[in-house]
Amino acid sequence: MRMISTLALAAASAIALASVPASATGVIKCKAGPVSGWKTQDELTKKLTKEGWTVRKSKVDGGCYEVYGTTPEGDRVEAYFHPVTLEKLYVGRRGEVLFRKQGY
Repeated sequence: MRMISTLALAAASAIALASVPASATGVIKCKAGPVSGWKTQDELTKKLTKEGWTVRKSKVDGGCYEVYGTTPEGDRVEAYFHPVTLEKLYVGRRGEVLFRKQGY
């Protein structure tokens, strides 16, 4: 009987979680307006490469550009950039915040 109650609770939990809307997983949120006004991820990659970064992957997360790469100092990081200005907003490494723009 106890096992049935546990299974029923697990099923109810799964249904409740399935009804929660998906959201961005990132630590930074950008209010960047319509995508038509954004610079491209390729432009960001070129900018960062010129500054000495190595970009392994980039994607959109929380309305920002999220980049996985290596800084000019050699740190492997996750970083967020504003998609309109390409301004650096956040840089983190394994749970450690290396940079965070005030207000973000």
